[in-house]
Amino acid sequence: MGDKHEKGVLFAGTGEHRITMPAVKVWGFLMIDVTAAIIVKKGHILLTRRALGQKHAGGWEFPGGKVESGETPEQCLKRELLEEFGVEVQVKEFVGESIYDYGSGTIRLLAYWVDIISGDIYLTVHDEIKWVQPRELLDYDLLPADITIAVKLKEVYA
Repeated sequence: MGDKHEKGVLFAGTGEHRITMPAVKVWGFLMIDVTAAIIVKKGHILLTRRALGQKHAGGWEFPGGKVESGETPEQCLKRELLEEFGVEVQVKEFVGESIYDYGSGTIRLLAYWVDIISGDIYLTVHDEIKWVQPRELLDYDLLPADITIAVKLKEVYA
């Protein structure tokens, strides 16, 4: 029995604040696609911590963001990393995905290997970054959707 995927658009907000996001229906559940960048420098992987006042404040995650309507995951990563960290990137191979229901909605986290090609990291919606050895990823208070990706990365680097 295969997965039944239906692509669509999720509408959120009202009036001038109404936004659209790509959504996928899998087995009757509506999910929002979110991307994660796996950035490696000298054998260490970048983790970022959500700042106070942000959704999931204090949680550690791989940088990325929500895929907007008409955007590919790769385009999303380029946009998000420029907006939130001030870096231009090259998106490479797909790493894997994680599906998690946060109660307020279900996301499908799509992780890709990413190289920074220019710029210096600055923080906007995060308050800290860490370059972490793969074996230490699960020592951080990762957001639930990121845990599956961290486990996969530990296996890759084992």
